[in-house]
Amino acid sequence: MKTKLCDLNPAAKEKLPPQTEDKSGIGVHYIDAYIKPMNTKLEDGTPVKCKRRGLKIMLAVGTKKGEGLMRRLDVSRDPVVMLDAALQEVAKSAGIELSVEGGAVFLTV
Repeated sequence: MKTKLCDLNPAAKEKLPPQTEDKSGIGVHYIDAYIKPMNTKLEDGTPVKCKRRGLKIMLAVGTKKGEGLMRRLDVSRDPVVMLDAALQEVAKSAGIELSVEGGAVFLTV
């Protein structure tokens, strides 16, 4: 079942380096702005929580949980590419699918 999770935060792109002071090397300000709207409840009341701790991204959809890493050396130095790869890793480890289409994030459980 494919469900719309949230709309993308258009202000997140403004947080990309070099537009902001970001010494992390992975674009933490961008990541935090991108995943903040993902903390919500689905239409059926299932809570969705997504957070970052250092290089680790954690996602919980109800009882399904997953983790992924921001891999700068293995994936890319571009924070947008790194975050997409990390979110796919998180979704796979949680047993769900995440997709971005038309400015929104969709979830398939």
